[in-house]
Amino acid sequence: MSRTASAPVLRGRRWWAEVGWRHVVGVVMIAVCVLPLVYVVSASLNPGGTLTGSNDLFRTVDLQNYADLWGRGYGGWFVGSLVVCTATSVGTVLMGSAAAYAFSRFRFTGRRGGLTFLLLVQMFPQMLAFVAVFLLLLSIGDVFPALGLNSRLGLVAVYLGGALGVNAFLMYGFFNTVPRELDEAAKIDGATHGQIFWTIILRLVAPILAVVGLLSFIGSFGEFIIAKVVLQRPQEYTLALGLYYWAADERTARWGLFAAGAVLAAIPVVLLFLFLQKYIVSGLTAGSVKG
Repeated sequence: MSRTASAPVLRGRRWWAEVGWRHVVGVVMIAVCVLPLVYVVSASLNPGGTLTGSNDLFRTVDLQNYADLWGRGYGGWFVGSLVVCTATSVGTVLMGSAAAYAFSRFRFTGRRGGLTFLLLVQMFPQMLAFVAVFLLLLSIGDVFPALGLNSRLGLVAVYLGGALGVNAFLMYGFFNTVPRELDEAAKIDGATHGQIFWTIILRLVAPILAVVGLLSFIGSFGEFIIAKVVLQRPQEYTLALGLYYWAADERTARWGLFAAGAVLAAIPVVLLFLFLQKYIVSGLTAGSVKG
């Protein structure tokens, strides 16, 4: 007898008790997630520029809001955000992987304490130090203007300064799943630690690199408080700051323009997520196998 034929058929109250309620929860959660997105898209296509005027979904379909974006500095904010987020994610991956490799493969005094310290530091949000960050960049800007206030490079440096702890700890667990025999075999063949790291280890830990890079990109793409402290000129704004700048005054805000900018801002994150999707599950779970 086949497995399908022997499986009991659920009907009536028993079906609702074991299976049906899950469908209801799934439909409700889909509605909760999708309806706000549909509303924003509808508002972005409404040239009237008001959110209340978009209650009738897709009553008006007009691309005027999207055309108006490029004359208001949106293109510079968009490109600047991509540059800042890409640099931050790449730097985070390189720093975190180097630290994780050292903690995983070497035994030195303070190793355990260093890991614990990195984890504890990340329990305090980076925005708690925004006053110190402002004063530090103000002083650095007198000597190196490229790293001072109103500098996107300075913003990247601030992001990287707070990106090591949790990422290194997450990568550390994944690096421990890579057999040490591979390192020993490479050393017998004359490979250095640098060659082992760049040519062997990084290829084997690609899933966790993708996950850390994705999380870093998303986190910096939507970050507001630190960016507001560092960048104070509108032409240097990131996309999050620029969109807030448009909607800061609710009496004069053009909500249709804001919605159009928000829709376009979601595209890079969605594309990156889809591109790295195959790495996400394995990257998040494999690192917890061995500590």
